[in-house]
Amino acid sequence: MSRICELTGKRPRTGNLVSHANNKSKRLFSPNLKYRKVVIPELGVVLRLRLSTRAMRTIDKHGSFAKALRAAKPADLSPRLRTLRDRLARGGTKAQSGT
Repeated sequence: MSRICELTGKRPRTGNLVSHANNKSKRLFSPNLKYRKVVIPELGVVLRLRLSTRAMRTIDKHGSFAKALRAAKPADLSPRLRTLRDRLARGGTKAQSGT
């Protein structure tokens, strides 16, 4: 399972662990990821996403997940969120008619 935020694209970064004696060894900085259920009322969808805490703050700032999804860069989004973003852009509704 990858440690990547589905909304912001944050992923683990490498750096140095520096001791008091200034010895350096490689370490990994992991993003603070949490599982959250997100509702998109425009599409009638409930998703379980792996989001960073920074992404949760971004959602709060924009007021809804749909607005945060529209504001996000497409390159940062996971493939499943890209398709949802496209559906929102096309004006998707709860009831998708087949005819």
